[in-house]
Amino acid sequence: MKDIRHQHLIFDMDDTLIHCNKYFNLILDEFISLLSEWFNNHDITMEAIRQKQIEIDVAGVHRVGFASEHFPKSLVETYHHFSELFGRPINEKEETQLRLLGNSVYEKEVEPYPGMVETLEILQQAGHTLYLYTGGETVIQQRKIDQMKLTSYFESRIFIRQHKNIHALEEIINSHVLPRQDTWMIGNSLRSDVQPALHASLNTIYLKQSHEWAYDVVQLQHEDDLPFYTISQLIEVPQVIHDSLTQQQKKRTSG
Repeated sequence: MKDIRHQHLIFDMDDTLIHCNKYFNLILDEFISLLSEWFNNHDITMEAIRQKQIEIDVAGVHRVGFASEHFPKSLVETYHHFSELFGRPINEKEETQLRLLGNSVYEKEVEPYPGMVETLEILQQAGHTLYLYTGGETVIQQRKIDQMKLTSYFESRIFIRQHKNIHALEEIINSHVLPRQDTWMIGNSLRSDVQPALHASLNTIYLKQSHEWAYDVVQLQHEDDLPFYTISQLIEVPQVIHDSLTQQQKKRTSG
């Protein structure tokens, strides 16, 4: 890859480089079990609890972005919904238990996706410049960055934003004067990573997950001539970029 033109590669972090949603899903399973137990005398299903939490969760992210207090609050609000629906008294100890449960997701030790180190090292050694662009609160996201020692790849090129959208992405592109034809966005979220990147006319790689968060699912709208690739494993990224650039080089040579 030494002869390939220098590129600017913007990586999402959560569920692209490191695991994230699986920890939320583990907490949600525990939450649903609790509510099923508390409301066992009422006509309520685990799926109904799950769907109501998803509805509240997605609406909250639209309002406030990736704020840490939102997830525990969504558990409490779901509990309130069913308490009011069935006329069951709200219990202060149960509320506290749910808040503690929701906040515990941010204390989990993170782990990398398979091939994270290898992927970043291949791209770094190829001479490309790497950027990290993640959604959330600085303290929480920085803890993950430190645990994974990601500054060794991204140095000071790390951007933490509470809202990940076209405006936040454009600010990064413009502040660093990134050439769009040589800039890539690599991420797992159609809403937060892929759609803004396509709107910004960037090369885009979508890391498709087997189980996607409801908030991330959107109908894409983009120009057919924009480079857009879908992969299922992170380690595919270097080869996708290499093949794309090789194709472009051949077109210019033949033209």
